[in-house]
Amino acid sequence: MSYDEPLRLPAAAIPDDCRDWTAGRAANWSAALPSRWTFLRVRRSIAGAVTTLALCAGAWAAMLGGLWPFVAAGFAVYVLWVLARPELVWAGAPALLLGLAVQASSLPWAVTAVGASIVVVSWAAVAVRLRARGAQLEQALEAAGDGTAQVPDGEAPVRRGRFLLPLGLLVLGFGVVTGVTANLWGTVDDRRGSWVMAFYLTGLGLTALVSAWLGRHRAVALRRAPAPVLRVLVRDDAQGTTEVYAADDLAATRPLFTVELTSYDGASDEDEDGEDGDEDPSGSADADGGDADAGEELERLLDAVDDDVPGPVREAVLFGAPFDGAEVVVLSADEDPDQPPLTEWSAGPVRPLSPSAGVRRVAREKAREEQNRQLVRQARESVVDRAPAPVRRWRAGWLDWVAAALLVQWGAWLTWAGFTEAELPSWKLVLAVALGLYGAARVPVKLAWRITADRSGLWVTGLRGPRHVPWDDIRSVRRRSFELKLRWRGDDWSVAAPRWAWFERRRGLVHPYDALAAELSAMREDPALRPTGDSTTPERGRPLWPLAVVLALVWAAVLVVWG
Repeated sequence: MSYDEPLRLPAAAIPDDCRDWTAGRAANWSAALPSRWTFLRVRRSIAGAVTTLALCAGAWAAMLGGLWPFVAAGFAVYVLWVLARPELVWAGAPALLLGLAVQASSLPWAVTAVGASIVVVSWAAVAVRLRARGAQLEQALEAAGDGTAQVPDGEAPVRRGRFLLPLGLLVLGFGVVTGVTANLWGTVDDRRGSWVMAFYLTGLGLTALVSAWLGRHRAVALRRAPAPVLRVLVRDDAQGTTEVYAADDLAATRPLFTVELTSYDGASDEDEDGEDGDEDPSGSADADGGDADAGEELERLLDAVDDDVPGPVREAVLFGAPFDGAEVVVLSADEDPDQPPLTEWSAGPVRPLSPSAGVRRVAREKAREEQNRQLVRQARESVVDRAPAPVRRWRAGWLDWVAAALLVQWGAWLTWAGFTEAELPSWKLVLAVALGLYGAARVPVKLAWRITADRSGLWVTGLRGPRHVPWDDIRSVRRRSFELKLRWRGDDWSVAAPRWAWFERRRGLVHPYDALAAELSAMREDPALRPTGDSTTPERGRPLWPLAVVLALVWAAVLVVWG
């Protein structure tokens, strides 16, 4: 199917007076966006790394510089708010500045100056970002005009916040427990570090709770009255995130914003008490059928995500005025033309894209698609040109050995840091044992994994021995970030190794995981490319648990000697 022509919505599904959000009107909306320095759009990985770095710096300042644990942990949580939850900065910035001012006399001037400067600059950036939301809202309402409509499926349960609410309570509980037990730990530094972690976990828990409340509040407000409506185009990217385009951007050249969406399945929330007298009291048949349908639907969704190909461009109606952090509802044409329009609710806030960022995003997607096509083509050609082999095998290489060495080095560093004290606390011993068991289970796989292909399927090594995966059960073989992931019906297997994408692009190199994934994908799709023979037991590899046992014993000996 060509993606040049969008999948159309039925005319009856489009509300009256619903305007097209054309590229011209959308340009005015994009012009209202703040600059990049306001942290408008930060990747989750970068936000997590920066927050972790701030936590480490705060803990160091608390243990060596005398900074209050409350202020040290609050600084790390504040950084998270700046990047991901700017609404909370109005309360966090004054509190941090007050804490630094009260403790300024007992702190090195550099700590106070750097901390105050970071708070003031980030506070100003967030103020500009939040002020720009009003201009975005005004432009969106002007584009919608008088077109309003009640959101579809308005009677559906509000699911926003269902995940963050219990998560926040759980993390908050961990923070309280950590604080209660802080004074039971060994040295003064350990106690201060424990208090930093207690306040940090408490801050994370409260952040999750407030985020759940904000999301639910905005979702409920969207249902109360007719919402502004706009005709747009949407497309799901290779990771399942929805991109929204102007109504006349038929080639999907510049996304306006992205948003995480979730659909509502009314059947899953219906009453299951069985009030109908003709219903089977046991419900076994219905339960089995429901489980099977749910399993098939999950497999379908996972297959769609693993395709690494963006979905088709679809016509849609956007309910709710979009702006940075807004909640929206999207009514779009289903990818299956025989299905009715699909109603999806935002599962996360609207995240705008500047014009240049949108163009770069599309360019990266096209480059990734072209690279995937080239890899598959090269893999297919290599298999076709090569004489048919009875058995094909792949095994761990030097990148996997580097990954194993890095894991061992990380574990050794943590253990050395914990064993520098004359008297080892029991909690550190428990942590060292747990770390050793994890390493003993992961390092053998990194060092000695093997995949063997024969005419019946794949044999994948593991701790307990090789597992057989028939060709028909394989769902996907993909390299995502640092990870090679093989997924089959009901289970999966993965291994990770270092990767430098920019270096590979500059040098024209192909990561071994990319080559392996492309070749296995070609064999999965075309039976004529598969091996023709049956593998023997030695070719399939041996169980890896003996090596895991040896590593665990070595780790135990190290603990005994150092302890």
